[in-house]
Amino acid sequence: MLKAKDIMTTEIITVSPETEIANAAKILLEKRINGLPVVDAFGKLVGILCQSDLVAQQKSIPIPSVFTLLESFIPLTSIKRIDKEVEKIAALTVKQAMTANPVTVSPETDIEDVAKLMVDNKYHTLPVMKGDKVVGVVGKEDVLRTLLSKPQNKELI
Repeated sequence: MLKAKDIMTTEIITVSPETEIANAAKILLEKRINGLPVVDAFGKLVGILCQSDLVAQQKSIPIPSVFTLLESFIPLTSIKRIDKEVEKIAALTVKQAMTANPVTVSPETDIEDVAKLMVDNKYHTLPVMKGDKVVGVVGKEDVLRTLLSKPQNKELI
């Protein structure tokens, strides 16, 4: 059974929380990757920046819907969520746009578990951790490549 270590990319490109959004976007586009681990000055993983985080900058601010109940206004969207959306839209640095405390996998995680995490949670990139160190990255393309190496079932007609 394949493990994360069998398909992960080991040439890891990282950014710091202070990296400007434009520079991070340039890296994502030039390297044709979906996500970048974000590490602090000590090399500790603090977040992940994905293309979807940057695409969020192009959307409009969600206006909360309200309804009236007994002459009271009840908001359907929390102010905290709106604040987070505004911060992502207006982000100038990676720290403002990244997803903090990302889900990670270990080198020994089965590929089926990696695929399940990606599908169930709409993750495109998962950092691979060995202890406190980022040792690789698994992206959806890495998982898709495993399909090319599997023998295809051919039905006889």
